Amino acid sequence: MTERFEVMFPLLGGSEERYAYIHLPNSYFQNENKRYPVLYMFDGHNVFFDEDATYGKSWGMEKYMNRSRTQMIVVAVECNHDANNGRLKEYAPFTFKNAQVGVIEGRGMVTMDWYVNELKPAIDEHFRTLPDREHTFIAGSSMGGLMSLYALMKYNHVFSRAAALSPSLWVSPRKVKEMINRAALLQDTVLYMDYGSEEMNNHKGMSRVFGDITSLLIQKGVMVNSRIVPYGEHCEASWERQLPFFMKTLLYKFK
Repeated sequence: MTERFEVMFPLLGGSEERYAYIHLPNSYFQNENKRYPVLYMFDGHNVFFDEDATYGKSWGMEKYMNRSRTQMIVVAVECNHDANNGRLKEYAPFTFKNAQVGVIEGRGMVTMDWYVNELKPAIDEHFRTLPDREHTFIAGSSMGGLMSLYALMKYNHVFSRAAALSPSLWVSPRKVKEMINRAALLQDTVLYMDYGSEEMNNHKGMSRVFGDITSLLIQKGVMVNSRIVPYGEHCEASWERQLPFFMKTLLYKFK
């Protein structure tokens, strides 16, 4: 079952309400003593239902969760839709400059502070979660993929595993590398990271950047499942096809 509820994110969205989605496995209602790991996701409006998705196509997460019978709670929050690059600002871990959009002031730290200090405690209070780090994951695509990588690096005491699909490493490869180098990581950190072969040329030098960052993560001791998706594109339909790959990584050898 997936429900939608309204949340407020005043530091970035003012008084504007947005939707958050929570998926509970069917067993949640059959065993009142069972507790569940939690996967937090970005761009919540694109995760579950086509009718809510920006371009009319979602990841189909509810269908996948029900079909696979994955025993996990999924929490996904809608992004900022402000026309003045609201989503880019909200999902940028650092300030960057781009020829198309100009200077983007990174507010990713504000975003993650809200996820960690307000959203997660509320979810843990109202639902039967396993709130510890070992059972707390995060995932996203594009700028949400970059934020998932950021969350794993900066908030490693909260998230043990992450999935970064088509992460926007192009915004500033140098700053991404600095972020990884500064990270204090526990030894059991797991990351799934991919990039579509058909989107590789969307930004100059992405194959080299993707390889360099994968190598750096390995040097930092991260257990990385890094892959180039054959014929993968930068869209929800392509990310939906990666669901079995990254979900199996998040749950691989999971206790």
